[in-house]
Amino acid sequence: MRIWVDADACPGLIRDVVVRAAERCAVEAIFVANRTTRLPPSAYVKAVQVEQGFDVADTRIAESCRLGDLVITADIPLAARVVEAGAIALNPRGTLYTHANIRELLSERDFMEGLRSAGLASGGPPALSKSDVQAFARQLDRFLARR
Repeated sequence: MRIWVDADACPGLIRDVVVRAAERCAVEAIFVANRTTRLPPSAYVKAVQVEQGFDVADTRIAESCRLGDLVITADIPLAARVVEAGAIALNPRGTLYTHANIRELLSERDFMEGLRSAGLASGGPPALSKSDVQAFARQLDRFLARR
């Protein structure tokens, strides 16, 4: 079992939680991005830098994750690919993406994308809060405890 992190947009607080959990549970955590990702030295944590391009990091994660792996991402299309492949996906705010909710979340995302494209909505999600980080840490701990 490995933890894959969509590191291109991973908040620093979430990165720190993942690094500590990987160390504590002796689980490999792989941070994938198209830029350099600074990580502390660790036998359990590594960075993979992919080439620049649209969804290159997402594709690497989707093609590399296996049944039972955990993928940390806020990217709902990537989460859908991961869930379809049999892995588990976790949002940095603590929401698990599952077969039960991924289609609805994709539809909502596409709807909002359409509104933004038409100029009827703007902005994205609110800034990550302390309670979001706590919710993420709880879900990550639950996942690791089951493994």
